Amino acid sequence: MPKSVFATAFFAVLLAGLSWRLGLADGGMAHTQRLKTQVADAAAELDTLRVRNAALDAEVQDLNSGQAAIESRARITLGMIKPEETFYLVVE
Repeated sequence: MPKSVFATAFFAVLLAGLSWRLGLADGGMAHTQRLKTQVADAAAELDTLRVRNAALDAEVQDLNSGQAAIESRARITLGMIKPEETFYLVVE
């Protein structure tokens, strides 16, 4: 067999191996796409948690600011009323 057949076969196998590595192996395009998807999902969850934390921080600031916020929280959460006050529950 001529040397060119061996060289062609060698380069075909080399090209197939490199194509497999580029497409399917760890560090390849498929792996990179999975990692990009995971990063996007984590960023979306982080944004959701940031909004939640901002709301909780605002609530803490309200509770620390004065008696009215604490009273409102006690009325809503615990159903507390003042002496000589009538409580009406309005159901929507």
